[in-house]
This record gives sequence, C-alpha cells and structure tokens, in this order.
Amino acid sequence: MFRFGHKRSRVSKSAGIRRPDTALKRFVKSLRDRRLQIRIGVSFVAIVLLVIALQSWKSPFQYRRGDYIEHGVAAKIEFERVDVEQTQIARERAAESVPWIFRLNSAPLMSLPEELRAALGEIAAAQTLELVPLTTRQNFGLTQQSSSDLGGKIVGDWFHAGSPAERFAILRSAIVGPDMTRAEQRIEAMVEEFREFIQPILETGLIGSDFAQRQNRNLTPDRRLLIVNNGDGLETGRIVLLPRVRLQDQLNEAGQLGYSWDTFEALSPEIRRPMIHWLIERATPTLIFDQSATAAEIAAAREQVDPRMERYLKGDLLVEPQQFLDQSHLSLLLDEYNAAESKIHEGARFSRMLVAFVMVAVLTILNGFYIAKNEPRIANNLNYLITFWVAIIATAFIGRIVSLDPLRAEIVPLLTTVLLLSVAFNQVLATMTAFSLSLLLTMATTGQFNHFLVLMATATSAIIPLKRVSTRATLIKTSFISAITFFTVGCGIAIIETQSVTEVMQDTQLLVMNAKGAALCLVAGFLVAGSLPFIESAFGVVTDMTLLELSDPSHPLLQDLVRLAPGTYNHSIAVSSIAETAAERIGGNGLLARVGAYFHDIGKMLKPQYFIENLQDASSSRHQQLNPAMSTLIIIGHVKDGVELAEQYGLPQPIIDFIEQHHGTTLVEYFYREAAKLAECKPDHKTDAEESSFRYPGPKPQTRETGVMMIADACESACRSLTEPTPKRIETLVNDIVMRRLLDGQFDECDLKMSDIRTIQDSVTKSLIGIYHGRIRYPDAPDGKKKSEVQDSSVKQPAAN
Repeated sequence: MFRFGHKRSRVSKSAGIRRPDTALKRFVKSLRDRRLQIRIGVSFVAIVLLVIALQSWKSPFQYRRGDYIEHGVAAKIEFERVDVEQTQIARERAAESVPWIFRLNSAPLMSLPEELRAALGEIAAAQTLELVPLTTRQNFGLTQQSSSDLGGKIVGDWFHAGSPAERFAILRSAIVGPDMTRAEQRIEAMVEEFREFIQPILETGLIGSDFAQRQNRNLTPDRRLLIVNNGDGLETGRIVLLPRVRLQDQLNEAGQLGYSWDTFEALSPEIRRPMIHWLIERATPTLIFDQSATAAEIAAAREQVDPRMERYLKGDLLVEPQQFLDQSHLSLLLDEYNAAESKIHEGARFSRMLVAFVMVAVLTILNGFYIAKNEPRIANNLNYLITFWVAIIATAFIGRIVSLDPLRAEIVPLLTTVLLLSVAFNQVLATMTAFSLSLLLTMATTGQFNHFLVLMATATSAIIPLKRVSTRATLIKTSFISAITFFTVGCGIAIIETQSVTEVMQDTQLLVMNAKGAALCLVAGFLVAGSLPFIESAFGVVTDMTLLELSDPSHPLLQDLVRLAPGTYNHSIAVSSIAETAAERIGGNGLLARVGAYFHDIGKMLKPQYFIENLQDASSSRHQQLNPAMSTLIIIGHVKDGVELAEQYGLPQPIIDFIEQHHGTTLVEYFYREAAKLAECKPDHKTDAEESSFRYPGPKPQTRETGVMMIADACESACRSLTEPTPKRIETLVNDIVMRRLLDGQFDECDLKMSDIRTIQDSVTKSLIGIYHGRIRYPDAPDGKKKSEVQDSSVKQPAAN
C-alpha cells in the first residue's frame, strides 16, 4: 500500500507539470490578440489594393521604345489589326466624294432683267457716248478697257471691235434698229429673252469668284456641289459640277448659256458681246458655302468607312532581328498584345490575380518579419503601418501608369519612396522595400530581368550614401549618383546585349531614353528634398536639418529655460555634450542625442525652485516643508510639464520622446527612502511608501539615443554631488548608476546591446572626468602678497587646468 500510495503521489505531481506550448499553439494564441488582428486586417486589405494597383489581371506589355530585339519577334497568335494607312486612304476618298453644300438665294439675280431694260433705254436715248452714264458705259464695256477679268474670248473680241465710240454705235444700232419708233419694242423683246436666257443660273446659282480663288486647290472642276434652296433639307438639293455655277464657264461655247444664244432671235450677235460684259459686271454670287453642314457630311462619310484590316498568322515575323524598337514596331506589338488579352477568359484572369496575391503576400510576410523584429515604430503604431502601406500602394499604382511610353517614369515614384523610407527609418528597410517594389513593378510592366537590374541598381545607389540627411544638398547629390547609375547600367546592359559599344553609342534613341531616365532620377531627388517637412510629420522623424534648427540657442524654449532655470540649462548643456559623444561611439545619431538633451528638462522651468540645480543655497529647498509623496509628485511632474510645453511649441515627436523617456520608470530614490523612514516610525503610514508611487511613469527608453540620454543625465547629475570628483570616484559612480539602471530593466525596450552599454559607460566616464578634472590648489598667502603670488603660480603652472 505504501508503494502504491507513493506511486500515486508521484503521478499526481508529474501531472501538475505543464508541457511547453508548441509553436502552433503560440501562433494561435498570438492571433487572438486584438491589435495583431487589426494589423493583419490592414495588411490584407493593403495586399488586395496592391494587386489591383498593379493590374495583375493583365499580363505585362514588355516592349518599350528603344528596346533592342536581338532575335526578332514572331506573332504568338493569329490576329488582325487595322491597316491605318489604307484606312486613311479610304476615308480620304470617301471625304473627297462628299459634295460641298451651298445654300441658294436667287433674289440678287431676279432684278437683272429690269436693270437691263433701264440700261438699254439709256443707250437708246443717248445720241453720243458722252451722254451715257459712266456706270452704264462701264457695264457695257464702252470704256478703254474692261474692269472685269471674266468673259473669256467673247469679251476680248468686243474690246477689239473698235474704239469706245465705235462700240457705242454698234450697240445703239443693235438696240434701236432702223427705226427709232420701234426701239421700245426691241428692248422689250431683248429683256424677255434675257429673262429666259438667265433662267439656268437662277436655278443653279452662281459661285463667287473670290471664293473660288481661295479654294483653288480643293475646288477642282470635277468637284461635286450640292445646291440647296435656303430653308430646305439636304435631300431636296441637286448635285452639279463646279462649271455649272461659274459664270465664265456657263458663258463659253460649251456652257449652258453659251450654246443657247442661237435659240434667241432678239439677242442678235451684235448685242451678245456687250450684254455678256454687262451680265458679268452686274451678276452677283447667289451661292453661300455651308461649311458646318459640309464638315458634318464629310465626318459622317469618314465614319461610315469600315477599317481596312490586315491579317497576321501565328509565326509571322513582326520585328526583324537585331532591331531597336520604334513607334511603328510598338504599334504592331501592342495590337498583338490587345488581341491576345481579348481572348483570355475571366477564369484565367482570376487565376492570374490569385497567383499575384500569393506572391505579394509572400513578399509581405518576408518584409513583415523584419519589420516586426527591427522596426517597432511601424509594427506597433497603426498610423505608421497605414502610412507605410499607402506609400507602397501609391508607388505601385503610379509606377504602373507612368511606366508606358512616352513617359517611362516608373523610376520617379520608386526612387522617391525608397529615399523617403531611408530618411524616415533606415537603409535596410529602404533596401528591402526597393527590392520588393522593383520586383513588383518589373513583373507588372516589362517582365524583363534587365529592367529589374536597372531599377534595383538605381535605388540601391541612392540608398547607400543616404545614412544621414544633414542638408538638402545631400539629397541632390544622392540623386546625381542615382542618375549616373541609371545611365551607366542602362547603357551597359545594351552593350552586353548587342556585343558592340559602337552600335550602342550610335543609337541616339537609346542614349536619349537613358538620359531621360537619369533626368527623372534628379526629379525624384528634388521631390524628396522639397517634401522633407511632410515626411517628418507623416513618419514622426527629424532630419539633421531640423535638428540643427532646433539646436539654435535662440529657440524660445531654450531662452525661457536659461532665464527661468539657469541651473537646469547648464545641466542640459553639459548632458548634451556627454550624450552626443556617447551616441556617436555606438553608431547612433549624436546630433539627435545632443538636441534631445537640450530640451529633456524643459518641464523644470515651471517650478525651478523645487530642483536643487537652480538653488544657490541647497539648504533652502522647498521640499523641507513637503512630505515625500508630494515632493515626488512635483519631481515626476516635470516630465509631464515638459511634454506639454514641447507639444505647445510644436517640437517633433523624437524630441518629445527624450522628455518622456529620459527617466524611464526609475525610482525617485531619495524621497522613497524618506517615505520608508516615515513609514517605519509611523506604522499607520506604511502604505505611503509603496515603491510604485515613487517611480516615473515612463515609458522606458525606446531607442538607442534615449538610452544614452538616461545614462548621461543620471551620471552628470550624480557627479555634481561628489565633493572630490576624482577619476576613480567618477568611474565607480558611473558604473554603479549604469548597473542599477540595467538591473532595473530600463534598457529592455531599446536596441542597446551589452557591448553598447559598456561603450556608453566608458564614454560617459571619460567625458565626466574631462569636465570635472582636478586643478592645482593654490596656497594661501598674506593679503599683501596674495595677488602677486597667485599670478606667479599661474605662470609657473600653465598646465594646471
């Protein structure tokens, strides 16, 4: 029984020991974290948006103008394309076949018979040429020369018939005849026949000679014209050729008016020539060109022409080998691409998007492991995570759009984004992002490894020298380096492909495209330089330029600090020098540590008399009238007051972090011990000495620079209390402070290794020894001799200080 009971006891104890959780269980437990679920959800949505931004349902069109095609390009599918040249020819023919539309208004010609009657009457009534009105003489050609260049041979023969007086006699004789009494009847007969004579031009109208001259190139004799009465539709018009509406063409022998002379008896041959001159002088154009209607008909005719197609069979050579692509090649290849895309069904497109989603997700997971481990600002801050994803998606979307000809500017958003990340975070994250974005943009645009090499090499060349942004010129110099890299790598790849340096150097198009890409790299550099304030605000970072501006002693907060709390100001200046040196020793940002030290104690200016460095006589401290708990609240309160002042004056978050974190969650030891003493004397006050009530609210240092700040601040303050700050005492003091902070876990949340802490400790020790180095103690002397002896001793010991 004893053994059995003992055995049960052993089983019971072993059952109480829990096995450690497997990796799967730990993973499942982590997924229950609400904050992690939100971040995974944000990343999932971002991946979907990234897949859409890359247009992953479409295969990339891999060709660009200037690309070298070594082995030629053959058609992968059978397709048809519009023959632009033949289609244009067909449309031009259709446009030329459209008649020009003219609106007819015959009113100006309707009065010609009556005008002719009056003019003939004036000729019949005049006994001599001088009695005929000048206008009538000019209209009938009774002057030295004609005022018209129309009429052709008939008018010319009329002027060769004699002098104006002789021509007048001929005309008057034809009008009056042998008997003056019958002149009126003859004139009436002439007018009636003239009315019938001009009937054809009343029906078809006359075109203006000036319009015909302006349109001489387009208005050829075979041009068809559509004559439409004013107010009527186009369907009521009649189509005629140009000679039907030109008066000179109608009056010659082949014209409708010319061959109708013989049908009129009253219009004898003697009167025909002067009457033709009169008609030419008096007739006005009755056709008005309807430009808008004609243009509409021409456009309709062009649209009705079906495109002329040309067919390509699978395997047909689209681009000859060893050619650089020009615009005609690209047009043909793009038509083949569109034809191939049109044959892809929805299922294939969905599969393509799914594959792209998986690939982007894999890249996200790989980058996510690095971010979760090394970039807590992004991993733990949802706003930064969203901002990071927005930058990635915007880069992919813009890069995909501008990657096509003629822009080919995908290097601009890529280079801009990686430079921003290098400035805002670090070069490693920027390089990883550059690799991912270069890969995604290559897959979504050309799909060519050469393109990936150019993008990655250019981005990397910009990231490597951008460790610190001390001036805006740094970004411009970086962009110059990336521009040179783009041009060199682009030309180098072309040389490798063609195996000919001469051929590449002679290819103007290739050189221009690479030069354009280099210029775009400069554009990216200027964009980043101009947007630095927005970068600092969006990512909560500060550049060296901003830090240099904040380090100006004329800053309002520093001016208030030196005026209200001069002891604190001197302490801050001393700490800044110590912290800067230590931060640079471990590879940190010394300038950030220095500027953070300037502002880390600005909260003390609100109650300067409660801090010993601002008291000339330490015995008059106001804490003597306060209990330890109240004193602790005032001491701790300078952190909260400093944060509020910093936010009020718009200090950047990294500087505010120094104010919040330089004490971490350390214990206010002096007042905690005082409270513990009171608690021992008064048992009912034991709860007044709880350690948590005497600790700073934190947080603990989150960066290497704030960790350096904690050590430098504590050591410099403690060193002031040493009566004899010998090197050995300073070294012991620094070691003791660092060890207490280390054992208290104050450096658990910052990226400080034990070797870094040791380096910081050595640097702080050396800085403090340099500040509090020993001096020669001058011996006392009688009053009369003291001054001269002191001067003599200072001369004898020049190296004492």
